[in-house]
Formats: sequence, C-alpha cells, structure tokens
Amino acid sequence: MMRYGCAWSMAAALLSAGTMAQAQETPAEAQPASAEAAPEAAPRGAGAAIDTDPLQNAIFDRPFVLSGQRAAMGGYAETRALYGVHEGISEGLSFEMTRFNLFAFAQLGSRMRFLSELEFEQGAEEIKLETAQLDVEVVPEFVIRGGIILTPLGAFNQRHDGPLWDFGDRPLVSTTLIPATLSEVGAGANGVVGLGPVELDYQVYVTQGLADGVVDNALGRTSIPMGRDPLLMEEDSNGEPAVTGRLALRYQGLAEVGFSGWHGAYNTFKAEGEEVDERRTLTLAAVDVAWTPGWLDLRGEAAWARVELPEGLASAYGEEQWGVHVDALVPLWRTLMLDLPTTLQAGVRLEYVDYHRGELRSGDSAGQEHTRATAVLALRPGKETVFRLNYGLEWMTDLVGNAPERGMLVQLGLATYF
Repeated sequence: MMRYGCAWSMAAALLSAGTMAQAQETPAEAQPASAEAAPEAAPRGAGAAIDTDPLQNAIFDRPFVLSGQRAAMGGYAETRALYGVHEGISEGLSFEMTRFNLFAFAQLGSRMRFLSELEFEQGAEEIKLETAQLDVEVVPEFVIRGGIILTPLGAFNQRHDGPLWDFGDRPLVSTTLIPATLSEVGAGANGVVGLGPVELDYQVYVTQGLADGVVDNALGRTSIPMGRDPLLMEEDSNGEPAVTGRLALRYQGLAEVGFSGWHGAYNTFKAEGEEVDERRTLTLAAVDVAWTPGWLDLRGEAAWARVELPEGLASAYGEEQWGVHVDALVPLWRTLMLDLPTTLQAGVRLEYVDYHRGELRSGDSAGQEHTRATAVLALRPGKETVFRLNYGLEWMTDLVGNAPERGMLVQLGLATYF
C-alpha cells in the first residue's frame, strides 16, 4: 500500500512541476500574492541573510518556480482491444489500457540534464519509477550518468516506447530473457566517438544487479525477469555490483550493430558481512542489428544467458537460455491525412526463445520453447502516433517436449506520444 501511495505522490509532483513550468509564460498569474514580493531564497552559509518569507510559501522557493521555465513534461499512452484463442478456447473480446507513462525533463545548464519516467502499467496494476537519471557532459565523448538508468542490454530495453513500434506485443527475447524494461540504480559513462562516416557508441555502468528470484520463484523454472526486485532500488542484495555495457557501430543513420553484456552475482550470498551461501552468477550477452535502406526497415535482437544454479535443483531449471527476434517492415502507401504526412505500412515479426537449452539430466532433449509469428498493418499519421492491427500465432512446448500448445491473438491498438 505504501508503494502505491508513494508512486501516486510522485505522479502528482511531476504533473505539478509541468503545470508550473508552463505557467511561467504568465508570471503574474503563476506567483501567489504573498510570494510576489518575496526575495529569492538566499544560499545558506556565512553572511547569508535570514529568510523572512512566510514558511507556508517555502514550497514555492524552488528553482523551477523562481528561475522561469526549465522543466518539460510529456509521455506516451498505449491501449488496445484483444481477441485470443488458446488450444481452441477463447475468453472473448477484451480491452486493455496497456501503459500510461509520464516524462519529466530539465536542462540544467549547457552540460547537465535530468530525465525521469514514471510508468503506470495495465491501468494501475503496476506503478514504478522507471528512469531518474542525471547526465553530466564533460565532452561529447565522455558523459557521466547516474541514478535509475535503463540497462544497455540489447537495443530494445533503451528504445522501448510503444509509439516507436508497429507491434502491440514486445519481443519475447527482450522481455522474457532480457528482462525489459530493466531499470537499475547505478552509475557510469557513455559517449559517441566520430570515426569518419562511422560513429562508435559506448556505454558502461556498474549497477545494483538482480536478486534471488531468478531461481527462487513461483514459476518453477529459471526466469531472469523474476530477479527484478523493488527492494534493489534501496539496497544491493549481496553488496556486489553488477557490470553492464554496450558497444555499437553506426553508419550514417543507415545501419547499426551493437554488442552488449551484463554480469553479476544474483543470489544473497552475504548477510551482514558473513557468507551465507555459495556465490552464483548470471551472465547475459546480446547482439542487436538495425538496417534501413530506404524502403525497408529491418531490426533484430538475439540474446544468450547462462545462470549458475544451486546443486540439487530440479531439472526444470535450465542453466542456459537463448532467443531471437527479427522484424521487417515496408511502406505501402503515403499520403496527407489529418493535416499530417501519413504512412501505411505492413510487416512481420518472427521470434523464438528456448528457456532450457540443452538436455535434461535424463539425457532427453529439454523443451520449454516459445515460437511466435506476427503480421502487422500499421497506419502512422505523423511520427508520434500509430494505429496498429496485429495477427499472431504462437506455439509453446513444455519441459519434456510434448506436442506444442497453440494460440492465436488478434489485436487492434493505438499508441501515441503527448
């Protein structure tokens, strides 16, 4: 209950900041009467004057109010209607408010900037502060970043906004293997180095890491997303940071290939300085590719994971996992609609994830595979809104590789920035 209360308070504060920032265009209306004559709060220290402004006005003595407009508000929303069938059984038509995200941004001088993102998922079923980061640019080739950051594991985790994608569902490999959206408390550096027509993009951070839920979960199998724990926002579970990074080459905006990784201990092997368990690590590696030769948009991502497991764990838990997805989109028609340049495009996504690579202890091949194919027709009036129709088929096998369960999903959705 406390978690929801804090999140709602933060949402109200963000909305208040955006409203006050816009109101700076008419200062006479923005300032309360009793604060009009109040001087700007003096800095503390030797020789500083006593602040005689009434204490009830202290809430207005903040930089974004006193210094004019400096904060910007924005966000995006996703909603959709769904009709699905699983093994011949359907629950009928339903509607879903998938996400409602709020952004706050402030430029703090020429070389510092702050960005935050508050996410409301499935209405208000899950509320979390997804990003709250401060960037300090020493030079363009070296930018210090700290706070709650999006882990640079693959490309999708850092480029996941709904309006950017024509597919209503996020890629399996990017959500069930790479646990997007993966946010961690940490710090590090990033930068872009020009090499003629090629740009080298790097990121490297130390972060709080993941927790015991990777194997200690209700699913009864290895699940990296279950290693995310809200308590990691305040304290590391084992006192040992994880390391993550991404290195990418980009050619004149036409092609990009990135290599990324994450490594760290995930279990609580220390408590109050004493070892209470054997240290076990998790390693993730990913490669992402984007190629846009004019009429075609190709994007894909592949990832591999290795998890050190406790001895004696059931064979349902896999030590290795891997997956891949490939998207292909082509424009069909371009026109002017609603006073906006509009594009109708079609595409397909093919994806596969193996949650238990290799064999069972009995020597039999392990199952736990998920395959999905999705066709899409998307209408984009402008660059910030997409109407999308998706038709998907999927096949899921159990641990011992029985005949796959089959499913079908049709969805009509809308995603837009605001």
